[in-house]
Amino acid sequence: MGRIFKAALLAATCALPVSVANAEPIPQGWKAQNMEPIGFIGIENRYAYKLTIKQDKGKWYLYTSYAREGDKPGELVVIDITDPKNPTRIKEIDGPADNDDGQVSLHGNLLITSMAKALTTYDTTHAINFMSEYQPETPPATKSPNEGIKLWDVSDPANPKELSHWETGAFGTHRNTYPGGKYAFLSASAPGYRGMILVILDVSDPKHPKKVGQYAQFGQKPGEERDDHLIPSFHGPAMLSPDGKSLIVGFTPNVVNLDITDIAHPKEIGKVQMIGPFAYNVMQSVHTVIPYWDKNILYVSGEPKLANCKEPLPLMAMIDNSDKTKPMMISVFPPPRPPAGSPWKNFCEKPGRFGPHNVNTEIHNVDVAQDNNILHVAYFNAGMQVYDISDPRLPTNVGYFQPPEPDHPERSQSGMLATSISQETLTDTRGNIFLLESGGIWVLHDSGALAGKTLTPWK
Repeated sequence: MGRIFKAALLAATCALPVSVANAEPIPQGWKAQNMEPIGFIGIENRYAYKLTIKQDKGKWYLYTSYAREGDKPGELVVIDITDPKNPTRIKEIDGPADNDDGQVSLHGNLLITSMAKALTTYDTTHAINFMSEYQPETPPATKSPNEGIKLWDVSDPANPKELSHWETGAFGTHRNTYPGGKYAFLSASAPGYRGMILVILDVSDPKHPKKVGQYAQFGQKPGEERDDHLIPSFHGPAMLSPDGKSLIVGFTPNVVNLDITDIAHPKEIGKVQMIGPFAYNVMQSVHTVIPYWDKNILYVSGEPKLANCKEPLPLMAMIDNSDKTKPMMISVFPPPRPPAGSPWKNFCEKPGRFGPHNVNTEIHNVDVAQDNNILHVAYFNAGMQVYDISDPRLPTNVGYFQPPEPDHPERSQSGMLATSISQETLTDTRGNIFLLESGGIWVLHDSGALAGKTLTPWK
């Protein structure tokens, strides 16, 4: 039967009932503190990836993608979100039949999507390990041609037009970013390396992108043996400084400041290295880094890989980056608690993965709100968690949104589970907070004590 939909909302824990006139009713049974839903659109029982957005001539378009599933190819999906109470799916473009077509990043009229061997498995009892294998120096004949990135013209936002395809020569790319201008920064596999490295593409001619630089860490080439036995890997995205001269990257096991004034040869300025318990798996130990340039601080998080906390606690911390040669961790975040009345005393008891996943990363996009003192985190089985980081040494949990539990298994990054799994988020400059979870895409607003505190427009 699926989730029960009603236009009249059942609210809980500091949320008031809201009546909205939307084409797809908001599912009943959500719980929240200082947040409320205003819109919802289902994702057709598919597993969806990242989000980006574009405003054009008064209309708003949200982009995401569906993962490949059985004989169904992945799809680039365009959603009209002009009326946030009535999101409408308007375009689905088939991707490759043999690889996932997953990540999205956008600036201006250029959209970049990734293609790769599936980096997420529906069996989360075992961590993915194929990334620990060295890629052949010469791409084998069996390599899928459907890997790397595609570049799209979205000058007509409702009808993306493919411009070109760039291949890594290995198994593909993951969390890429295009901050505008001449260069795109990719989390890419590469011949002769294990894990993923930073690859820099010149996309000034988007029909003919070309590689111009790369950065890898010791331990990614054959013969490079690390004393800590960790396998470095760059998850992405890379964050470009306002002056365009440096990057900040979360590159397991480190958070690294890079000088890119010589674009062909990125040079390490300084780094902070994570050790156990925060560095323990390929690629995900250092998952996301968000810079607050005016404050010289960084948010950094890892990603849990195994269900029910069968691994060390994922990283979630703040870093002082005032001295780019010696960044240092200054605080860790308190883990969230289940809402009152939940059947679980902690989220480790709930099915699926528990820990941070994505935050609002498309901050180079002029239609995306800049991160400020209020941080929204898609937290897998803990829904969306909201933190006040105005004092970076004392991050405080100040709100949450918990989607309702489905009455049948739904597909997500945590597998096929009869529980809600929240994966991605993005905030637009109108103050709409999009949360992608296993049941669909929610449009949320901060409310109560958080009302009006989230929005910081792009400058």
